[in-house]
Amino acid sequence: MSSDDFAEGSRSLDRDSALPLWSQLEHELRRRMELGEFERRFPTDRELMEIYAVSRHTARHAVSQLGASGILHRARGVGTSVDHRTFERSLGSLYSLFQVVEESGVPQHSKVRALSRVVNAEASSHLGLDADAPLVLIDRVRYAGDLPLAIDRIWLPAEIAEPLLDADFTHTSLYNELDRTIGKRPNEGWERIHPAIPTTDDCACLELDDGEAVFSIQRLGTFSGEPLEWRVTTIRGSRFTFVADWTAGQRSELRLTMVDCPDPMP
Repeated sequence: MSSDDFAEGSRSLDRDSALPLWSQLEHELRRRMELGEFERRFPTDRELMEIYAVSRHTARHAVSQLGASGILHRARGVGTSVDHRTFERSLGSLYSLFQVVEESGVPQHSKVRALSRVVNAEASSHLGLDADAPLVLIDRVRYAGDLPLAIDRIWLPAEIAEPLLDADFTHTSLYNELDRTIGKRPNEGWERIHPAIPTTDDCACLELDDGEAVFSIQRLGTFSGEPLEWRVTTIRGSRFTFVADWTAGQRSELRLTMVDCPDPMP
């Protein structure tokens, strides 16, 4: 594979932008990796210099930033390669875990532990429903390759989610199934992320090593203000990274949240 092959699908960098060239190149390489490029081989510094018309310093700095994020591995005599073992998603984006793993090119599947009608007062309160309102629960262990990545527990209002009881969630996205059955998927919402101590069940299901950390992710997904899902995900800290991107002309922010509050505080 030559630099000409790598040039296909590339986008030119903006010399008039306030964003440094190395940062533009880093974002460009991330974009191409999310599209599944560089599976066989990652371009060398010289190839990046030729494709994007940048200096060696710019190319190396962009690649080093990707290496610091754990996306790339660089070894003397071997070169640079993409590491798909750690999955990454930017803060502030409404992502699908299914999509994140699919884009990385790693085979995935789920083991469904529960798919049933339930009553859950806490979940109902987040969904704006009465405490005894019927809900549909989807509880599954998510795998990336042969290794477990996360435990996903999702509650949805039964009045809209009843058709999902017949869905096969071993290899599909909840959002794709919502699109298929009711023509809606979350387009707004909020997410709270915090470190957590895994339970005995978490350790067994996720095959955690002693002392391995997890993230607990709580999400309220809504469609134009209508609550669709309350989700609690326990995800292996060693296999997933959250990244905050700061882009010229756009506002990124972190919000302070009181742990005991039901909703994030601005």
